[in-house]
Amino acid sequence: MEPIINIVLPVFAIVGAGYICGARGILGEDSSVALNRFVYWVALPAMLFRAMAMVDLQRVYNPDFVFGFLGAVVLIGAVTLLVARFFFRRSLAEAAIHSMNGVYGNSGYMGIPLAITAYGEAAALPAIVATVINTALVVGVAIILIEFGTQRGSNPARVVGNVAVAMGRNPMLVAPFLGLCWAAVGFDLPVPVASFTGILGAAAGPCALFAIGLFMVGKPRSEGRAEVGVMTLTKLLVQPLVTAVMVLMLFPVDELWAKVAILMAALPTGAGSFVLAQAYGVYVLRTSSVILAGTVFSVATISVFFIFFPPG
Repeated sequence: MEPIINIVLPVFAIVGAGYICGARGILGEDSSVALNRFVYWVALPAMLFRAMAMVDLQRVYNPDFVFGFLGAVVLIGAVTLLVARFFFRRSLAEAAIHSMNGVYGNSGYMGIPLAITAYGEAAALPAIVATVINTALVVGVAIILIEFGTQRGSNPARVVGNVAVAMGRNPMLVAPFLGLCWAAVGFDLPVPVASFTGILGAAAGPCALFAIGLFMVGKPRSEGRAEVGVMTLTKLLVQPLVTAVMVLMLFPVDELWAKVAILMAALPTGAGSFVLAQAYGVYVLRTSSVILAGTVFSVATISVFFIFFPPG
């Protein structure tokens, strides 16, 4: 329980600090937008580039782990997209964020520290692989769907062209792609570049979480409760259960890698969803609500996880 409190509580506290600063008038909602733009255009791209550039591609590739973890993400992502689109009657862009909220975990700031604290340094590698999948696939697909959903042109060729241009300009796609290209070359990052991206990247998580707190000030708590409830339930319970089936039965992997896969799947929705939602002005309130609710309830659900898969 102590590792959970030590890691989850600070995340919740940063959101709370943002809310207090907004409620007391120290910072306004415009500050949330400005912080989010800083994260979207500067801090998060730096973090993503550095993370991808420092990955050892040969060590990262574990076929059964990739197929198991990724299979659960694809399955749940597709189902939640359809639920949002046809049950909650959301636009394609809104459904894309809804789907992302159901599978995109707070891997960088909760998952990796939790995995290492619970299972030792050996758990870092599978946690990093899960984070790469989160970054490379979930964010990329969400951006593509949002771009298609926000295009108003009737000419299919023009729509595809506009989406391609938008993707080529999107920092959350360009940065990790360039990082993976650097990793493929096999060179170490120059020390000044590693320091620069490390310092900037470290600001991404805290600033995004703080911006969520600022954004929540004065917003109705009851709006979209059904959708928030479905996304929270999907992220904290359904995804880890499906992932467990994948990595324990369909694509069985080493015990440590299986534990880490299920743990990473059990994490609450990450702040990256809010960064994307606010950048596009789509599904922002529900996204901030699910991050907040998921972080709170994850104290209980991750505690249950450790009963079945104890540390050590």
